[in-house]
Amino acid sequence: MGDSEEIAPAVQSILSAARERGGADGRVDVDARSLTDAFETAEQDGRVPTIAEVKPTSPTTDGERTDDPATLAEGMVDGGAAAISVLTEPEHFGGSAETLERVRAAVDVPVLRKDFVLHEDQIDVVEADLILLIVRFLDEPGTDDLADLLEAARDRGFQVLVETHTADELERAIDAGATIIGVNNRDLAKLEVDLDTFERVAAAAPEGVTLIAESGIASPEDVRRMRAAGADGLLVGSAIMDHESDAAGESADVTANTRRLTETDE
Repeated sequence: MGDSEEIAPAVQSILSAARERGGADGRVDVDARSLTDAFETAEQDGRVPTIAEVKPTSPTTDGERTDDPATLAEGMVDGGAAAISVLTEPEHFGGSAETLERVRAAVDVPVLRKDFVLHEDQIDVVEADLILLIVRFLDEPGTDDLADLLEAARDRGFQVLVETHTADELERAIDAGATIIGVNNRDLAKLEVDLDTFERVAAAAPEGVTLIAESGIASPEDVRRMRAAGADGLLVGSAIMDHESDAAGESADVTANTRRLTETDE
């Protein structure tokens, strides 16, 4: 992870909460919907493969969406989303395992559980099609090994999105056996977004992995830029949720917001 001073205080708070959160007593086994198949279907339909994110709030957004999460997810799929991401982190993102269960029951596309998983028992909190593992926060004192978590998740039937931020983290992800890799454009030290990040890191990716550009994708121009840099898919949250509109007493049309990005390509 690097020295603690390299991580923004907001992220330190999230990690502290994640370390204190327990996991599950039992074990889940998942019959997962395939993300790569969903991406291929989107491509064949002329859509940009996109994971649209149900995110009630976050430390980097203003406002909060209070719409029914399952209804939001259905609207995103209607707009062309190939998959849905659901925040299950409760303290900072307003998420829950129950929300993911409701969303997964409402849609027929793969659903990603987006959370800060640091220990094997935290994998078993809820059934999802994919879970997120963040390279920067693993292989450190007080966390489990990335390769061990990857194997444990796959043994349960999960697909795994391994998130990276640098070329070194990309190499660690590959060495651990990752095949679906996200590159987050958000700098965890300053919480600033720079789309150059994906362009730099993706250039070092080997053939055969599924690359997903994450964070900061807000316009059709951003979509084209990430696709040109090698993104097989995108993960988009704030631009689709549009938290500011809900804070103003309006309800953003997530279907239209999703369609605006998924119908944009080279």
